Amino acid sequence: MRIAVIGATGNVGTAVLRRLQQARQENADISLVGVSRRKPSLEQPPYTGVEWHTADVGTDAGRKVLTEALKGADAVVHLAWAIQPNRDEDAMHRTNVTGTQNTLQAAADAGVRHFVCASSVGAYSPAPKDQRVTEDWPTGGIPTSHYSRHKAAQEDLLDAFERDYPEIPVARVRPGLIFQADAGEEIGRFFLGPLVPKSILNKLKIPVLPIPSQLIFQSVHAADMADAYWRIVDQRASGAFNIAAEPVLTPALVGGLLGAKRVLDIPVSVLRAVVAASWSLHLQATDPGWIDMAAGAPVMNTDRARTLLGWEPTRSSVAAMREVIDGMADGAGVHGSPSLRPGR
Repeated sequence: MRIAVIGATGNVGTAVLRRLQQARQENADISLVGVSRRKPSLEQPPYTGVEWHTADVGTDAGRKVLTEALKGADAVVHLAWAIQPNRDEDAMHRTNVTGTQNTLQAAADAGVRHFVCASSVGAYSPAPKDQRVTEDWPTGGIPTSHYSRHKAAQEDLLDAFERDYPEIPVARVRPGLIFQADAGEEIGRFFLGPLVPKSILNKLKIPVLPIPSQLIFQSVHAADMADAYWRIVDQRASGAFNIAAEPVLTPALVGGLLGAKRVLDIPVSVLRAVVAASWSLHLQATDPGWIDMAAGAPVMNTDRARTLLGWEPTRSSVAAMREVIDGMADGAGVHGSPSLRPGR
């Protein structure tokens, strides 16, 4: 089985390669192809023993590279995505939406037998937080979030691809937030920026954490996420799959992880205004659209993945979030990865 991973050096891509390397130890017939914007160090696991190609997926030249790289692939796992620079939406759209379009076309031209795509809970239209949505919930996104808009557009592209190429099974994976210690430095850099001190994140002792009660979300550890991708590829599964661990992360749980003695419910509009002002002043790296998505994105039902794939997370959502907080504080990363490079 020849498996190609696009976006293979990022948070999820590195975890997926680790899982595929494990599978290859049990099945020598598995061969791996990695595609990334920049080539990793080939002496560092899990990047060893992988056929590498470098491509900017959002360009015509990148599409040509992808077409050659995907020839003979039994499955392609498309993970390439940009969330920075979030002050340049055109650049992100080129990677996220045009990049997905180019990857789909390359997969069709190369005769790929199975297309697996990283979607997100962010693709879903808003829903009340007191109900869990299944995979048939509308994927209209949240208009004020660039991430959500792009994920919704990606879903439209997958719909069109399924109509045009019904012979190619398509799986779309919709996870919550994906955490691991090795992504700590990258996540801190992308969402907090250089001015926010990260080394104290796992040492905080604050009397009150002001946070809206609507900020309820789900997460999953990257290793468990990677296992879901492997099961989809191994079973040649199709359709949509919600992926998240338990429990659902509430303000109270997040407050406990951040060392808060008490959580104070504040309006979403107040938090959004603070985030918007500090982002405009370049004091931190998170734009206010992320607050809108956290407040509006639904809570997912994950029964389909558990039943059809036999998937079960091995780590709780609390453990995954605690791990990434420690990773941010330590500047943790992966040696050899251009994007997951350690901070210290």
